[in-house]
Amino acid sequence: MFSYIKGSLADVMADSIVVDVSGIGWHIYVTGQVLSQLPPIGEQIKVHTWLQVREDAMTLFGFLTKDDLSVFKLLLGVSGIGPKGALAVLSVMTTDDLRFAVLGDDAKAIAKTPGIGTKTAQRVILELKDKLSLEEAVEHKLSQVPDEQTETSGIKAEAAMALTALGYSSSEALKAISRVEITQDMEVETLLKLALKNMAAV
Repeated sequence: MFSYIKGSLADVMADSIVVDVSGIGWHIYVTGQVLSQLPPIGEQIKVHTWLQVREDAMTLFGFLTKDDLSVFKLLLGVSGIGPKGALAVLSVMTTDDLRFAVLGDDAKAIAKTPGIGTKTAQRVILELKDKLSLEEAVEHKLSQVPDEQTETSGIKAEAAMALTALGYSSSEALKAISRVEITQDMEVETLLKLALKNMAAV
């Protein structure tokens, strides 16, 4: 029904925001990630939305990017996870972190979400693994990494691509990388060597 809502940010609450559009305040539930990226009150904002329609209520959920919204919709397709649960997952981790957790079989990372147990986290991995690709995750990660600085997310992505190019599966690559303690100043080559050592130890 609504693709997005664009207007001025009128109010910010613990789990939601109000966007004023021509005098009408739209109450939209958002993630903690969104709350941390909001402009000042009164500034313009564009929120990509999904509308939940029930007999007793209509509820809007919003995201700052189409990518976040698409991953939210994928989570809704997992049995046992409703809108609030999907929102909780994306409050604990970014969409990119979720991609890497799913592709790397990292149920523990997903289970850190309040209300999401290990079994549900494993179900998320099982049901989303075929719907997410390593290439998409890596490309999205790298597009967000500034050229002038090396971020942890960026070197993880580059190392994962290098390992898959060597013939390892995305799951094997991400598992090996997840076992490495990554520092802010670590270079891709160093991470790759340590990950390969983990591969040899398996």
